[in-house]
Amino acid sequence: MSTTNMATSSNYWEDLRKQARQLENELDLKLVSFSKLCTSYSSSSSRDQRTRERSDSIGPSQDTMLGALTTELEQLLANLTAVNDKMAEYTNTPGASSHNAALMHTLQRHRDILQDYTHEFHKTKSNFFSLREREDLLGSVHRDIESYKSSSGVNNRRTELFLKEHEHLRNSDSLIDNAISIAMATKENITFQRGMLKSIQTRVTTLANRFPAINSLIQKINLRKRRDSLILGGVIGVCTILLLLYTFH
Repeated sequence: MSTTNMATSSNYWEDLRKQARQLENELDLKLVSFSKLCTSYSSSSSRDQRTRERSDSIGPSQDTMLGALTTELEQLLANLTAVNDKMAEYTNTPGASSHNAALMHTLQRHRDILQDYTHEFHKTKSNFFSLREREDLLGSVHRDIESYKSSSGVNNRRTELFLKEHEHLRNSDSLIDNAISIAMATKENITFQRGMLKSIQTRVTTLANRFPAINSLIQKINLRKRRDSLILGGVIGVCTILLLLYTFH
């Protein structure tokens, strides 16, 4: 390959790299804006009813912006994919064989960036649509409840009382379940401790029976303790009697 052709080929590769970097920078900025817009949509949709009614006029404009930004991101991803494909085709040309390792490394880096941006875009988009479906469902339920409240006065009051009573009963059931769980756990703990104490007592008895000298020593210690207790009790009793006699005489 001539020097002119090599230079032209090198310039073509550099142009592709510049296009890839430019598209990646645009994608990065667009993805940040897309994420912020989805977050602001989530915040506005989770306010109270009065704020939500006031923001209904903002909803269509947000939907329009989200739709336009989604289209732009999809187009940028498609363009970056096309540039990566051209770069892959260039690495297979005969003139690029001498620098194939470096070119493949650069191409793989751009492919990883494209994969990360694609994954982030689809993840944010999926989370947003899931959130919007949930908010639409909750809004529909809320509107049905408001419609029911406005259409029935006394019946609605009774329904609210029934719902409150039902909530109280459910809370009571929950407290009872918690108390039963605590009692069962306490019982299991006491049973386990009793088993441990019984096991220790059995081991001590086994050791005492296995070593008569230890058993005899334990018995002597117990007898001495009882004797000391009797002596101490007698001394205390005599002292008490003498103190009483001294007090009354």
